[in-house]
Amino acid sequence: MANIVLNIALGYLKRYAEQVGTGNAALILVPIETSGLEADSVLRDKDDLAAFLSGTTNEQTTMGRKTVTACTVTVDDTNDRVALDIADQTWTAATGNAISKVLICFDPDTTTGTDSSIVPLTLHDVALTPDGNNFTLTITDFFRASSTA
Repeated sequence: MANIVLNIALGYLKRYAEQVGTGNAALILVPIETSGLEADSVLRDKDDLAAFLSGTTNEQTTMGRKTVTACTVTVDDTNDRVALDIADQTWTAATGNAISKVLICFDPDTTTGTDSSIVPLTLHDVALTPDGNNFTLTITDFFRASSTA
């Protein structure tokens, strides 16, 4: 589950998740390098991917981004929550600089969008020093929200 939800995404996650796989909408997973990583308190205020990467925080481009076109949205009335889940993601023969986080974003149009139109949603702590082996990120409910009455 997410370590933080970026402020821009609060309240929008279910809506974005339901659009994934329709038209050209997708989730984008972006590996974030350990070097130059800004504090979560700074990153949570970034409103698009271009802004997220505009400070000292670096995308780990050797591994590359993952595009996800299926997301399961589960409204759980019994436990008073909603959960968003995607399949585990594998980076084949991962190399490059060490990463400390993976950012999950919403891209409303993968064919024409730019980083400034990609909305950062959740940021996850992931410690990895790529060594040429496959790396599989196991994902169970990358986001879950609940409410108490």
